Amino acid sequence: MEIWINPACSKCRSAVQLLDAEGADYTVRRYLEDVPTEDEIRGVLDRLGLEPWDITRTQEPAARELGLKEWPRDAASRDRWVTALAEHPKLIQRPIITADDGTAVVARTEEAVRDALSR
Repeated sequence: MEIWINPACSKCRSAVQLLDAEGADYTVRRYLEDVPTEDEIRGVLDRLGLEPWDITRTQEPAARELGLKEWPRDAASRDRWVTALAEHPKLIQRPIITADDGTAVVARTEEAVRDALSR
């Protein structure tokens, strides 16, 4: 299992604390330093069953600068969104846990972290 975190994020710290408390075997990826490639983002989206706009932090300054709220949310625009996430990783919702069963969850709640642990 791998968890994508920003150490400055309280939700990320809470998720890591819960994983530690449960004795989980996991790898930490500080995705702002070890930026995921477009292919890695597509892979995580497939595992999540979500689209790139579903995991985009649209309130970030970079999102406003790019005008993301105005971008189409359709199949033809998917690659544009993925590219934006790869070029501006701060826009990626966090934390994301990739579970051992090949799925993933956006682990912003204790329930979501426990869900990942159960997989």
